[in-house]
Amino acid sequence: MMTINMTLAHALTVSAFLLVPAAINAATSSELRTGALKVLAPIPDKMPGAENDTPARVKLGRDLFFEKKLSANNTQSCNSCHAVDQNRGGVDNEPTSPGAFGKRGGRNSPTVLNAGFHIAQFWDGRAKTLEDQAKGPVLNPGEMAMPSEAAVIEKLKAEKKYVGAFKKAFPSESDPLTYDNFAKAVGAFERTLRTHDRFDDFLKGDDKALTAAELKGLDTFLSIGCTTCHTGPLLGGNDYKKLGILNAYENTSDKGRIEVTKEDYDEFVFKVPSLRNIALTAPYFHDGSQKTLEETVQKMAWLQLGKRLSAEETSDLTAFLRALSDKKRAVVAAK
Repeated sequence: MMTINMTLAHALTVSAFLLVPAAINAATSSELRTGALKVLAPIPDKMPGAENDTPARVKLGRDLFFEKKLSANNTQSCNSCHAVDQNRGGVDNEPTSPGAFGKRGGRNSPTVLNAGFHIAQFWDGRAKTLEDQAKGPVLNPGEMAMPSEAAVIEKLKAEKKYVGAFKKAFPSESDPLTYDNFAKAVGAFERTLRTHDRFDDFLKGDDKALTAAELKGLDTFLSIGCTTCHTGPLLGGNDYKKLGILNAYENTSDKGRIEVTKEDYDEFVFKVPSLRNIALTAPYFHDGSQKTLEETVQKMAWLQLGKRLSAEETSDLTAFLRALSDKKRAVVAAK
């Protein structure tokens, strides 16, 4: 009897021992979630303004987003620089983007994914809304290079499908095919480009959503100061910060937001980029100078935090950042 009891006691002890790691992992996940939710959040279900978008307007916006006739030589669409087809990351993965006539712009094209959640558009925030942003590249001589709004409308009115599509999208207007409505339609489509990743699942309570390596990376992200800049549902996109807070960035040719505000304190200040889908949108920085996620993380830690990351910290952080990729797009990127 004593032997049986001892055997049973040993079995219970072993079982309890085996359960300990799981309990620790669950507690760690819970603690990390609590800490993360103080400064981060799941991506909301809808972008601001989406409640006013109709299916007809979204359909029109999608067609216009892919329409190459909106460029002077019929070679370039919005999707050329902000590629969302084939589940791509909303960028062209170029350091800077070539325009319709081959001339490259001065800044890296930011992703259009989740852009409607941002505080403003462009690296310097010069466009307040998606609609304001949509109007810019079409008329920019270095981008799509259309000569005027009137020239854009003339091209669209020459296409019967657009005459009818604008009427459906803006049924209460007597003359719906206008440049403002072009921008409204594109904005409506872009508000559908909301992503969902495993970090969202984790924040909503799924302890199995992230791997051990990704959880370790989240812990590092929260503890070393990354959330000084990268906060909110997008882990960025909601504020402006100087690039080179503690150590100066070597490229001083682009003065940043000061060109918009004319305020001295905005020199070398840029919109904080969202980290959602960051693994899909290389190269990095406003000038596209950083080729890999690893070198970007190391560079940012030095510029903004004055910290030299170890190889382990770099590996942990990039593991977490790769968990921020939209589920469908992450599968495509992995192929």
